[in-house]
Amino acid sequence: MKLKSLATLAIAASVATTTLLAGEITGRGASFPAPVYKEWSQAYYNATGNKVTYTGTGSGDGIKSIKKRLVDFGGSDKPLKPKTLKKHDLYMFPAIVGSIVLAYNLPGVKDHELKLSEKAIAAIFSGEAKYWDNALITENNKALKLPHKPINVCVRADGSGTTFNFTYYLSKIAPDMFKPKKKLNWKANVIGGKGNQGVTANIQQNSYAIGYIEYSYKLKSNLPAATIENREHQWIEPTVASFQEGAKYAEWDKKSDFYAVIGYPKGETSYPIVAASFILLPAEKKEKNREVTAFFDWAFQNGDDIAAKLGYVPLPDATVKEIHSYWEEKGIK
Repeated sequence: MKLKSLATLAIAASVATTTLLAGEITGRGASFPAPVYKEWSQAYYNATGNKVTYTGTGSGDGIKSIKKRLVDFGGSDKPLKPKTLKKHDLYMFPAIVGSIVLAYNLPGVKDHELKLSEKAIAAIFSGEAKYWDNALITENNKALKLPHKPINVCVRADGSGTTFNFTYYLSKIAPDMFKPKKKLNWKANVIGGKGNQGVTANIQQNSYAIGYIEYSYKLKSNLPAATIENREHQWIEPTVASFQEGAKYAEWDKKSDFYAVIGYPKGETSYPIVAASFILLPAEKKEKNREVTAFFDWAFQNGDDIAAKLGYVPLPDATVKEIHSYWEEKGIK
């Protein structure tokens, strides 16, 4: 009787363990959305008991990891074209919209006080402007009295979707100087860091520094960020409202697996460097994919306030509806 009881307990424990493991999913990749994925994961666990672990290692690593099936889902700020998805048997959908800001460490210069034109931004990141008192920078910042100090340009050292989206923007404002790439051999004198967190730390630790980071990292680190010129030649401060204005011009189509680069939007009140972050799934793993989509479905329904608090822009209802339809067509909902 005792042995039977022990066997029954063992079976029950095995079932419980299997149930728990069925609710555990892992992902890695883009550091751009990592703060919101972390908050969503904690809230999802509190609500359902299902665990989601996401590690922000960079979009390049996220793409490699999902191609090798090392995780249940990959995160990338660089969307993959349909032919690439087909080649590697992957599905893709957007999860969140964020923004890239130019954060700086300039003694005495407060948040939004620094104004950077398109010409000034191109000059800084191309290495043409080597000092803060360069004429292209000072012409819109006469009241700041910028010093003759070298510009410490902080960039990503790893393969990065943030870099891809930022260089996409640079390619629009200075097409002769830049092409969209996940990793770049910068001509400027740069300080490289891994992940958005690494670039943020380098800006904090180096006076007279500037770098491109996702907005939530700016909020968490309390770094100031520049007011920049947009596509319509208006000065735009980096705020959730201006990000929302830019994001509303995004166009996604499930027929092309939602492939779209949404940076450099039109609109007089649009912030000019917005980006979407995407989820990559292995096509053959239907059951595990349903667990992943259940998590993001929960986030789409319950996570907007969390996203907004961190400075992200939730996807429009129409896009979420398209994503649901895409999941159903793929048999992963």
